[in-house]
Amino acid sequence: MARPRIVIVGAGFAGFHAARTLTRLARGAADIVLVNPTDYFLYLPLLPEVAGGILDPRRVLVPLDATLPGVRQILGGVHTIDLAARRIGYLDPEDRTGEVRYDRLVLTVGSVNKLLPIPGVTEHAHGFRGVSEALYLRDHLVRMIELADATDNPAEREARCSFVVVGAGYTGTEVAAQGQLFTAELARRHPRLAGQRLRWLLVDVADRVLPGLDQRLSSAADRVLRGRGMELRLGTSVREAAHEGVLLSDGDFVPSRSLIWCVGVRPDPLIDSLGLPTKHGRLVVDEYLSVPGRPELFACGDAAAVPDLTRPGQVTPMTAQHAWRQGRTAAHNVAASFGNRPRRAYEHRDLGFVVDLGGWQAAANPAGFRLSGPLAKTVTRGFHLLSIPGNRVRIAADWLLDAVLPRQTVQLGLVRAPAVPVDSSRVRRGTVTVGAQPPR
Repeated sequence: MARPRIVIVGAGFAGFHAARTLTRLARGAADIVLVNPTDYFLYLPLLPEVAGGILDPRRVLVPLDATLPGVRQILGGVHTIDLAARRIGYLDPEDRTGEVRYDRLVLTVGSVNKLLPIPGVTEHAHGFRGVSEALYLRDHLVRMIELADATDNPAEREARCSFVVVGAGYTGTEVAAQGQLFTAELARRHPRLAGQRLRWLLVDVADRVLPGLDQRLSSAADRVLRGRGMELRLGTSVREAAHEGVLLSDGDFVPSRSLIWCVGVRPDPLIDSLGLPTKHGRLVVDEYLSVPGRPELFACGDAAAVPDLTRPGQVTPMTAQHAWRQGRTAAHNVAASFGNRPRRAYEHRDLGFVVDLGGWQAAANPAGFRLSGPLAKTVTRGFHLLSIPGNRVRIAADWLLDAVLPRQTVQLGLVRAPAVPVDSSRVRRGTVTVGAQPPR
């Protein structure tokens, strides 16, 4: 008899850890297929350090072939799922179509940028969801400082030295913190910019930065950012974006050439195409990460509305910490569905959070202990080294070199603006279109 085939769609935190766990549990008794637009697992939490010129971009990319032995990889983005025939259709990087049959399907397609109906955002902002966006932002920051140095027009120089980050959650706060320090270092190498204000604004409708964290950690981050001169525009949103700048909801117009969109995420649009029950755009699953009425279908991570057993009536938040643990639980229950072991309900209590604020500053609450400053920085870096499934020595080496050597600040020119649209639902990680019809 043919071995059963388990197909995993997506190699983010949930999909990667599901595949890794299944290779151990299946032990050759099933074919495991991973469909993903890229050949790597992206460790998202360290992307701000790529944008800030601290880490080589390869450090946050973990090769799938080296870490998932025995897993068949298919490069492509899934555009159709036939639940009745148990088949998925995908487009590869050269827009060729393909199909894969499955006995069990694990959907871990993740999320895309959350867009709001604000004029000009799609045209003039760029998101921060992948390595392409991080590389583009790094080049963009270098370019703005170099062009500011080259011009004699005070208004143009002011605009090029002003940066607006929208979203004061984890990503936005870390991007703003790293970006501010990076541009300050860049400006010091340009004598013509001596005395020029480098204006960084962090904008959010919430009443504090890091609204998902404990108030004391949020306050610690607030003090660090304000102490560096960053403008925190809380209780404020963007009313309109244009090439010349950004109009805020309080009526202030900020001349700027840099609008970085870190508002949040929404589930991948592929979920809507299934015709199955959803909650806030996320596929409804039970505590075993199985879709009700579909014993062959599992989902976890940002794409799934997983019941939070520690908070009855609510679903787990869209965080990496939940995603990778859900991936492991989903793998256990997929194996259990073949009759090998009992199912396991997903129940998770947060182990704490870490937020890198650049330099020797961070905020963290491991196991409930609230930390800030250099000690929190040490805990934050230790957490990332333990969490990333590869490249640990190379990452530690980059951190060491950054502490003793000046950063290299040349533009790489590898990523152009059209490759990093803020509407990332149209382009999956810069390679494959989601929701498009296959070529005829």
